[in-house]
Amino acid sequence: MVTIKDVAKRANVSFTTVSHVINNSRPVSEDAARRVNAAIADLGYFPSDVARALQSSRTRTIGMIVTTTSNPFFGEVIRGVERACFKHGYTLMICNTDDVATNLVAYMRTLFTKRVDAVVVMTTNASPEFFRRLGQIKRVPVVAIDAPADTVASVFSDDSIEGGRLVGVYLAKAGFRHIVCVSGPESHPRMVDRIAGLTAGLAAHGIALDGDWLVRTDLTMDGGLAAARQILGRPGPRPEAIFALSDIMAIGLLHGLHDAGVEIPGEISVVGYDDIESAAHFFPPLTTVRQPIADLGAQAAEAAINHLDRGVPLPRSTQLKPELIFRQSARRLGGAG
Repeated sequence: MVTIKDVAKRANVSFTTVSHVINNSRPVSEDAARRVNAAIADLGYFPSDVARALQSSRTRTIGMIVTTTSNPFFGEVIRGVERACFKHGYTLMICNTDDVATNLVAYMRTLFTKRVDAVVVMTTNASPEFFRRLGQIKRVPVVAIDAPADTVASVFSDDSIEGGRLVGVYLAKAGFRHIVCVSGPESHPRMVDRIAGLTAGLAAHGIALDGDWLVRTDLTMDGGLAAARQILGRPGPRPEAIFALSDIMAIGLLHGLHDAGVEIPGEISVVGYDDIESAAHFFPPLTTVRQPIADLGAQAAEAAINHLDRGVPLPRSTQLKPELIFRQSARRLGGAG
C-alpha cells in the first residue's frame, strides 16, 4: 500500500509538505507542489481516510470525477450521466480535477465523506495503481470510463482498436501512403488502442507507417495547433493525411493547417475521433470516428444505478461500437473531396 511517506520520498520532500499540498493547509513552492503532484500520479496514492469515511446509509447521490468540464467530449459524457441520474431520481455531484493529481485525491475524499452511493470516474491523470486501489473499496461501487482494463470493477469505453482499424482501412483504400498520426499522452489507454487499430488496418492492406509518423501533443485544441505547426515545419514532403486521435486536437489541427494556407482535403485530408457535437459544424466539417459519447456516460451511470437499486452485478467491461463518419475534411474513397 502506497503511503504519504512513499509520496514524500518520490517527490524528495518531507511528508508534512505532501500533507500541506494535499490539504492546501499551507503554501509550498511551485516546484515542490509540482513534484508532489507527479509523485501522487505515478504512485497512485490514495489516502486511507477515504475508505474510513464511508457510511452505510444511502443518499441517492452519485459522484463523478472528471479531468475537465471545458473539453466538449467530457461535457457530452457528463450529459449522459446526468440524464440517467435524473431518470432514476439520483442527484449528480460533479468534481473537476483540472488535471491536477492532488485535486483527484481531495475530491475522492470529498465524495466519500459526503456519502455518495456510487462514483463514476473519467480522468486522464490517474495511474493504473490508483484505479486498482479504488476498485478495492467494496461498499461504494466504482464505474470508470476510459480507464485501463483490469483495474476497477467496471470499465466503459468505446472499442478504440476497432475505431482505429476503421480509419486505417479507409486511408489504405483511399490511396494514402504518407500518413501522420497525432496522439495524446502515451499513458492514455484509448490512445494506445487507437494507434494499434490504425496500424493493424493499414497492415491488412500491406501498408506500414514509416519515418516520423507519430506526433504526441496535449489533448487540447492548442495541442492540435502545435502539432500542425510541427508537422508543417518538417523538411521534406507534407503528409497526405493526418489522423488526430481526438476531435478537439483535430479542430486545433484544422486551424493550424488553414492558417498556413493548406487546402483541406485537397492537399491534406484530416480525420478525427469522437464526433463531438461541433465536429459537424466546423469548416470543413470533420470526418471522424463516432463513438456514442452521451451513451457512454448514460450506460455507465445506469450500470451503477442498477447495481444499487436492484443488485444487478456490475459489468466487467463494456465496449461501445464506433463508426466512421464521412464529411468534408477527408477525401472520399472515390477520390472526391
